[in-house]
Amino acid sequence: MSNIAEGFESRSDRLFANLLGRARGSAGELRSRIHVAVDAGYISEQQAREVFAIVERCSRQISNFMWYLHRNPIRQFREDHAEYNSTDDLTDPTDLTDLTTRST
Repeated sequence: MSNIAEGFESRSDRLFANLLGRARGSAGELRSRIHVAVDAGYISEQQAREVFAIVERCSRQISNFMWYLHRNPIRQFREDHAEYNSTDDLTDPTDLTDLTTRST
């Protein structure tokens, strides 16, 4: 969920999609840990199936959202005190000098 929140607050669809991909990867990691938990006897097979189904559903939702963003790029994000143009592309993602300043 942290990757999704970070992506939502990002400046661009590309970065948002990247962080959604990380969230989907985390869901895959969680599915792996479910198997480990069963093998270690921490949870039952039934509990594992229930959690696994939830994680798979979340992963599909993330994938569908990524597809939606790819097909329907958002041109601009607006917040109460800031404006971001998602069409702006930084050559160096760590260079934040061209970020839109907060309006007063």
